[in-house]
This record gives sequence, structure tokens and C-alpha cells, in this order.
Amino acid sequence: MQAQKGMSLIGLLLTGVLLGAVFLLGMKTVPAVNEYAAIKRVIKTVAENSDPSTSTVPGLRRDFDTRASIDDITSVKGADLNITKRGGSVEISVAYARRVPIVANVSLLIDFEASSTGN
Repeated sequence: MQAQKGMSLIGLLLTGVLLGAVFLLGMKTVPAVNEYAAIKRVIKTVAENSDPSTSTVPGLRRDFDTRASIDDITSVKGADLNITKRGGSVEISVAYARRVPIVANVSLLIDFEASSTGN
């Protein structure tokens, strides 16, 4: 008599449920991560295109808001930015949290930090 090989029906169902949960989690978090990448790109662009001697903080915030509306960024506004002028450059940073609803009353809270200096 040969020993049986392979997965049982219960094992197959549990594997399917686990893979479905991982897929659901991934699909729900992708938009938040894409928005974070867009925020980071816009912050870096605004900082690189600014002239520290003539740029004002309200002007930089307005420039961010304009670019954010083009990139459909809704989690961060220009008023949320921390803008400092150091040496001959402008440094812009922001920290925010994004709540991603998963299912029913279960959600995932992701903390993001972006900076024009590279982190």
C-alpha cells in the first residue's frame, strides 16, 4: 500500500484563505503606498525648484497644493508641511498617518514620513 501524498481538502482551503487574506491586504494598501510615493516626489520637486533667497513658506505651501491636486494627493495639504531653510537649501518634511479599512470594523493604520532630504 502506498502512502498518500499531497494536500488534504482542509489544507487546500486554509491555504486558499491565507492567500486570499494576503492578497486583500496587499490590494488595500497599494493606494496608500502609491500616494506616499507621490507625496515624496512632490516634496522633493518643490524643494529642488525653490530659491531659498526668494521663496516664502506660503509660496512653497501653495506650490505643493498645486502639484498635489495634479497628482490627486488627499492625505497631506500644504499646511501640514514642515518647511525650514538651512544653509543654501530648503528642507521640507511631513509626517502623517493613513487608516486603511480592511473589512468591517478592522482597519490598518500606516504611519508615513517623507522628507526632501532623502529619507
